[in-house]
Amino acid sequence: MSAEIVVEPYDERWPDRFDAERVALERILQPWLAGGIHHIGSTAVPGLPAKPIIDLIAGVEDLDRARAAVGPLAGRGYVHAAHRPATLYFYRPAAADPVPGDADVHTHHLHLTEPGRDRWRERLAFRDALRADPALVGEYRDLKQRLAGEHPGDLLAYTAGKRAFVVAVLAGAGVILG
Repeated sequence: MSAEIVVEPYDERWPDRFDAERVALERILQPWLAGGIHHIGSTAVPGLPAKPIIDLIAGVEDLDRARAAVGPLAGRGYVHAAHRPATLYFYRPAAADPVPGDADVHTHHLHLTEPGRDRWRERLAFRDALRADPALVGEYRDLKQRLAGEHPGDLLAYTAGKRAFVVAVLAGAGVILG
């Protein structure tokens, strides 16, 4: 069972939550970091309603060597999970010891990848395109709210419903998905 998809109004505290987490992660990831840690996803776009999860992407010099960060990140509460190729993905549950049924409630998502990889380019280009265009923010807001209403407990359907919009925004930014 998936957690309910709740798209909340933009929260002015999201950038501060990102900054606090970035500082902590810079200490943990220092041996592998190359390219910095960036705020991505909807919480990184001023004025955009979002699921209240802080999405981060960290550039690492070598993804294979960065696998050694799994343990130190677990010490900060991050759980490693399978994801796309060329990316190490982690989520941070809302509770240190999540109870059954709450395992889908996350406070942070973290992607480690090498700068220049597809995930890196896609996430930063999408964020930057939205930050630069209030009309796109409005379109995306309306789409997200509609999809959350249509698929309140189905994250896969919610995400799939956003795909055409994301592809179009990325194409407009010169990033073509493979």
